[in-house]
Amino acid sequence: MRKLIAFIPVMMLALIALGSCNGSSSAKQTEGEPVTTAKDTKKEYAISITREQFLTKILDYTKGQENMRYLGDKPAIVDFWASWCGPCRIASPILEELAKEYDGRIYVYKVNTQTEQQIAAELGIQSIPTFIFFPVNGKPFASSGIARTPEETKQMFKEIIEKELLKSK
Repeated sequence: MRKLIAFIPVMMLALIALGSCNGSSSAKQTEGEPVTTAKDTKKEYAISITREQFLTKILDYTKGQENMRYLGDKPAIVDFWASWCGPCRIASPILEELAKEYDGRIYVYKVNTQTEQQIAAELGIQSIPTFIFFPVNGKPFASSGIARTPEETKQMFKEIIEKELLKSK
C-alpha cells in the first residue's frame, strides 16, 4: 500500500506534463496555405491538403460525373504519398523545387495517404507515389512512380509542366 501511495504523486506529475504537451503546434496553418514557423521561416511551396480541401480547391468528385471540373485558377500537380514510401521521399524534394521554380504559375499539392485514407480509396489510388496532373482547361491525367534517378524524375515533371500544364496558359 505504501508503494502505491508513493506512486500516485509521480503519476500526477506525469499526467500534468503530458497534458501540457497536447501535440498542437504553435504554427497555425490557414486552409491550403504553406506553413511557416518562427524557427523555420523557410516557405513550403508544396501545399499539404486534406480531403475536404481537395473537394473545394481541386475537384469535387462527390457531385457526380457531369459536374466534375477542375476548380483551380492555375494548373496543379497532386502528389499522393506516404512517409514510409522510398520513392515518395525521392519525389518530395523534387516537387518542392518545382513548386518554388513555378511559383505563381502552378500549384503543387500533397495528400498524405496515411492520414487521408478516404480520398485515396475514393480516387482509386492503388500505388504510391501517384501524381494527378490538372491542367486548367483539359482532362486530368495520372502517373504512378518515378524515373530511375532524381534528375530524370525532375526532367519528367518539367516536361509535363511545360508541355501539358502550361501549354494552355
